[in-house]
Amino acid sequence: MIYRELSRRQEESNPIRVGASAIEWMGSGLIAAFSHVPGMEISMVANQDIQEGVDALAAAGVPGDQIAVSNKKKAVEDLIRSGKRVVTEDPRLLAEIDGLDIVTDSTWSPAIGADVADACIQHGKDIILVNIEADVTVGHILKKKAAAAGVLYSVSSGDEPGCLMELYDYVKSLGYEVITIGKGKNNPLNTAATPDLVAESAKKQDKDPVQVASYVDGTKTMFEMTCAANATGCRPMQRGMIGPEASFENVSQVFAMKEDGGISQFAGNIDFVQGPSMSGGVFVTVRVNDKRIQADLNYLKVGSGKYFTFFRHYHLWFLEASISIARAYLNRTVWLAPLDKPVADVMTIAKKNLNDGDVLERFGGYTNYGVMELADQARQLNALPVGLSPGARIIRPVKAGQIITWDDVELNEKSTVVKLRCEQDIIFA
Repeated sequence: MIYRELSRRQEESNPIRVGASAIEWMGSGLIAAFSHVPGMEISMVANQDIQEGVDALAAAGVPGDQIAVSNKKKAVEDLIRSGKRVVTEDPRLLAEIDGLDIVTDSTWSPAIGADVADACIQHGKDIILVNIEADVTVGHILKKKAAAAGVLYSVSSGDEPGCLMELYDYVKSLGYEVITIGKGKNNPLNTAATPDLVAESAKKQDKDPVQVASYVDGTKTMFEMTCAANATGCRPMQRGMIGPEASFENVSQVFAMKEDGGISQFAGNIDFVQGPSMSGGVFVTVRVNDKRIQADLNYLKVGSGKYFTFFRHYHLWFLEASISIARAYLNRTVWLAPLDKPVADVMTIAKKNLNDGDVLERFGGYTNYGVMELADQARQLNALPVGLSPGARIIRPVKAGQIITWDDVELNEKSTVVKLRCEQDIIFA
């Protein structure tokens, strides 16, 4: 049991020392969550805003005299050895510190996630990404490089892909035929959503309007389901998926095969549902043809007929990421990683008319959003991966609703994430 091993380490004052690239709301949440986990501690935080990192540690109960700031490798190692927690500006420095057992990235940024993961792989340190945006953008090349270097590369538990992977593995291990895997979207899809449009609801939830807009416009859902697709091989039935209204009571019939009155065009598809009943959860719908197993599942109130849905009604984001990080370190277990070849990608779509000189914003902004598509199709369309969109400069006009292509933008070709994506695309071209 992971808990027993962590408890033993707690008793021996020998915690698993984690380095975390952590910014903003998700980063502070990760640090808060770890403060309650036995036998583990975040010993080093990378944040370009030093004060934000210091404040997050302090809010998690770390005494002020135990928090230090440094960007120097030797100084950091000495500080950690003496029991201090360190905040640094340089996320790549996490990979170089001997006193850290494992590293995670809990930012929203594919650029930061790629930087941290690439540095860890180069320095022989295991990397667990809470950052699914980075995995969707460059996960295949990171996995390949990690394997060559003999280190672990994994996406964490907690967010929908990690929870969905756990549930998918469960039903596949029981021998059931998977028809659909998916999630319940927390809010109705509106691809035109902007920070202004969601400002009031974001304020009520004490969330960043840009973050909330990335949920409403679907970009976050597209990232999540693409991450899950690339790890399981399940495919969307159409661009952007279907996203039907469904409840737990009828979801099995909604995703039944077409010949049985549902919408599934083939077994092994991936989608999301809208409506409050399944909001925040993940599900796997299966088909069981064995009459005896059907009767048993019926008796156990899993469903009726030959379609059954296994539903986890919650996901805990970064709050449960520690479990997969602990398993990676203690058991050398990968929670979720992409298959050898990309299944799907997330294309960049113009949210409004864009002109020469416009700069694309982070996910949830005013300029663009993401849509899931089969990887081969996205490649044929020369679609810009939305993971590369933040900071990209438009060099020729693009109309609202159109796919933004590689030829439509100027990218920072020196950035790690762009170089890794180009290297990945060459492999799978």
